[in-house]
Amino acid sequence: MAIWFKEVPVEQADTMRKGTMLEALDIRMIELGDDYIKGSMPVDHRTVQPYGILHGGASVTLAESLGSVAAHLTVDPDKYYCVGMEINANHLRPATKGRVIGTARPIHIGRSSQVWGIEIVDEDGKKICISRITMAVVPKDKLRK
Repeated sequence: MAIWFKEVPVEQADTMRKGTMLEALDIRMIELGDDYIKGSMPVDHRTVQPYGILHGGASVTLAESLGSVAAHLTVDPDKYYCVGMEINANHLRPATKGRVIGTARPIHIGRSSQVWGIEIVDEDGKKICISRITMAVVPKDKLRK
């Protein structure tokens, strides 16, 4: 059984990147399963550190992007925003080329918070990073602008 608020094609989820950091870093939503979302990001001049390896901050950006999009897809977007509260990451091995692929899966989906686990692998399937993000589910009428 799918966890999403409504059925959304992955192409529609990918449109959320328009005009954001996701677009600037070429982070793309590539697959939407019943209980996960996958996205990819290039390892290139935009995402590497001076040593030529994937920047840890870029991995965290991919992880937060996947967790945020996933959380958003589980709630009624007319009533709620999902915003990040905390994120952590363990960088396991370097990536130097190609694209990395992240998969976000829910650990907890509650009324006021969500926790998502994100695993990032290289094109050979080797783990690059594992991350966990906690999202606040905020009623739109309670959000200060």
